[in-house]
Amino acid sequence: MFFDGLLVRIIVTKILISQQQPKTASPYTSIAEKFGAEFDFKPFFKIEPLTSREFRSQRINILDHTAIVFSARTTIDAFFQICEELRVKVPETMKYFCTTEAVANYLQKHIVYRKRKIFFGDGTPESIIGLIGTKHKGENFLIATANASGQDAVTKIFEGQKFAFETAVFVKPVSQDIKDVDLHAYDLVVLFNPADVKSLYENHPDFVQGDVKFVSYGKSIVKAMQEAGLTIEISAPTAEAPSVAKALELYLSR
Repeated sequence: MFFDGLLVRIIVTKILISQQQPKTASPYTSIAEKFGAEFDFKPFFKIEPLTSREFRSQRINILDHTAIVFSARTTIDAFFQICEELRVKVPETMKYFCTTEAVANYLQKHIVYRKRKIFFGDGTPESIIGLIGTKHKGENFLIATANASGQDAVTKIFEGQKFAFETAVFVKPVSQDIKDVDLHAYDLVVLFNPADVKSLYENHPDFVQGDVKFVSYGKSIVKAMQEAGLTIEISAPTAEAPSVAKALELYLSR
């Protein structure tokens, strides 16, 4: 920014990331070293499985489906937990379509991997469509999701392909206790999920943004922040900044 004709560098020293601290070295480490920034990590919410009662309220019959789509390990755990609670025996003929190889490999925790029909993509919804192709397009799919609205990239592309499918929520976000977190002690606060905004106001119902600068990652969080009246300083991903770390680096380089 400019002040009286002079270029004044934006100096940020404390940054709060609303997620778990990475267990290994991350891009945040190099940013801290390069710019002298201090990072704190504090998850605003955690993901928990639905209870069997909560799942039944969706009126979904798992055995009506011949294939299931997973995009996260948390939904895999929740799916098999709910099946156990409801005494649903998943047939060996069930087909599993996973967004990534890591998600597919996680199925080994619950089933004998080599005996099942398991397919995985490269992380994009389009790769799932490629796996289905013409050979599996006649399946009746169940898309396991954490999105109560049922609207995400996978369901939209399934609608476009006119596949037979239903979406089912298997997990829910549960706000964490962050009452002891003073958001005004930070120069930047990074939010990733609408549940972050929900948790913020559940813990700090009288929160006023003031000088706090927020960083958003993803389209859904932008909408939630705007509805809450929060001003966004930095938005990612963009072509220039595909990650939060890159967005922060560019911002601090000004």
